Amino acid sequence: MSPADSAPATAKTPSPTTPFGKGFMRDAWYFVALAGDAAPGSLKRYEIMGEPVLIGRTRAGDVYGLRDICPHRAAPLSAGRMVHKPGEAETIECPYHGWRFRTDGACAAIPSLVEDQAMEVDRIRVRSYPVRESQGVIFVWMGATPASEPDHEPPLFPGAVGKPRLVESMIFDSHIDHAVIGLMDPAHGPYVHQQWWWRSEHSMHEKAKLFEPREHGFAMVRHAPSSNSRAYKILGGAPATEITFRLPGYRWEHIQVGEKQVLALTCLTPVTDTKTEITQIFWSDHWVFGLAKPFLRMGVVAFLKQDGGMVNLQNEGLRYDPALIWIDDADVQAKWYQQLKREWQKSRAEARPFENPVKARTLRWKS
Repeated sequence: MSPADSAPATAKTPSPTTPFGKGFMRDAWYFVALAGDAAPGSLKRYEIMGEPVLIGRTRAGDVYGLRDICPHRAAPLSAGRMVHKPGEAETIECPYHGWRFRTDGACAAIPSLVEDQAMEVDRIRVRSYPVRESQGVIFVWMGATPASEPDHEPPLFPGAVGKPRLVESMIFDSHIDHAVIGLMDPAHGPYVHQQWWWRSEHSMHEKAKLFEPREHGFAMVRHAPSSNSRAYKILGGAPATEITFRLPGYRWEHIQVGEKQVLALTCLTPVTDTKTEITQIFWSDHWVFGLAKPFLRMGVVAFLKQDGGMVNLQNEGLRYDPALIWIDDADVQAKWYQQLKREWQKSRAEARPFENPVKARTLRWKS
């Protein structure tokens, strides 16, 4: 058994010694929105790691990200509008005084200036965030500094083909670290998620699953679902599933049933130190999503509410900053997450390649 770290945080920017449940992982891609959430000309405000981020899309279809604060009087740029003038690039106009900014963050115009007032307008900038649009998902790069540029691409998810069939999201009152280990916890199901169609405390039995390291994370290698997981039975046939976790907060389950497939992706995005958005996205070409979608949605919402309720209970204890006792083998994935995050921070600080600390092994627990 080993206690989780519980030393107090001293800064918001993570360092190699940032304790568990404190600070954030920087120089990483975070889920921010679905591609359909960003229509041409739209200006959407998000909060990530306590930072206001504007996500927009030009008329040409390009997605961009800016710090959602005008440097003049701090009004949110997302409350303004997109301006397109003939012969000029599209700009975002601040609603307060009409200052306009290009999508790369450079100031393009200050309407209140008169001709003889010398000012280098184009030297004024708002922070620009690198963004990527892939498989219908928009990611934003949260760098350690405004000058940090991506040195790797967002993950590609197996089975994310076409439009998502089901999307649900919820805000958890939790630091992302606690949300992540709750997401990968294999032993809470019979107690937190007690539904007749899933499993119960009385159906618990021993599990043994092989895990392997994967890029920036690890995976429970493909296997037949446990016999006490009743929900898989509606897929018919002989489903085989693989569950993968990747930094900074992605977990996906890829299920194959013959030629059909289901991808259940969960994205965790830190909103603030005490709030994390959890978004669940499902893709599938299986017939069950056509007939049973309302029931599947009810199940997903029920799971999220149950997890959210348990987070609120957990917070009653976490506010006293206790040392946490993690056990083998049920909590090994939580330990791996802690090791992965530390190695990520250390490799960035030392300007060297990331070295995955996870080693292949079989984990055993009861659930």
